[in-house]
Amino acid sequence: MTYLVTGATGGLGGYALNYLKELVPMTDIYALVRSEEKGADLKAAGFNIRIGDYSDAESMKQAFAGIDRVLFVSGAPGNRQVEHENVVNAAKEAGVSYIAYTSFADADNSTSALAADHIFTEKVIEKSGIEHTFLRNNWYFENEMPMIGGALNGGKFVYAAGNGKTGWALKREYAEVAAKAVAGARFPEILELSGPVMTYAELTEALKEATGKDFEVISSDDKGFVENLVNVGMPQPVAEMFLSFQHDIKNNQLDVTSRDFEKALGKPLTNRVDALRELLQ
Repeated sequence: MTYLVTGATGGLGGYALNYLKELVPMTDIYALVRSEEKGADLKAAGFNIRIGDYSDAESMKQAFAGIDRVLFVSGAPGNRQVEHENVVNAAKEAGVSYIAYTSFADADNSTSALAADHIFTEKVIEKSGIEHTFLRNNWYFENEMPMIGGALNGGKFVYAAGNGKTGWALKREYAEVAAKAVAGARFPEILELSGPVMTYAELTEALKEATGKDFEVISSDDKGFVENLVNVGMPQPVAEMFLSFQHDIKNNQLDVTSRDFEKALGKPLTNRVDALRELLQ
């Protein structure tokens, strides 16, 4: 059996590779990277390397040759539907037997702009006939680092999501489930991977406990939220993208309650205080 992890140089893919090597022989693991240079560190660590880019259909066909099981980490927004279709078509042509795909929380009921590409990709995978698990990842604690940094360095945690709730968890925890899935764990077709939901008010209380620091917590309007991120050094377009995430949270797009995560892990998720401590080490 051979295993390919896409997005191997990213955070989730990197974590997944390290978990996967504890579950299957390292000689059977392949890491998809965009170039030899980008894959140099993984190669030095003992992983097999495949070169490919989602936008290059032919490179994906070559990358999947001889691969049985794939962890398909979703690409960056932009031309994602075309790119993801390239990936699935190449997997089907290569005879891949299983895909674990990193999707979006409650994707088929979501109105978030982020969900559309994932709904599309899920349908393409279903149509391919390849056995699969959709890993409907909620939100990473890591995503909040710009706001956390603003609080710890500037004394203000500013958010614009109102009382919206989010099922945060650590990126490594999502990756551990992904590794178990691609290694052969018997999971259902859909896993709603959400941590215990909480508001930003609850998150900031946990952050104060984790750091022993006090700071001002401001529930802001959109303008104030963007201005704060720009003031701490974030480019305006990126700050506006972060605002769109705040809108999703305010509109309950990440308020998903499920026990799938802990069941799949086989252990409790890291509690919010310890998770933030780990993130800030």
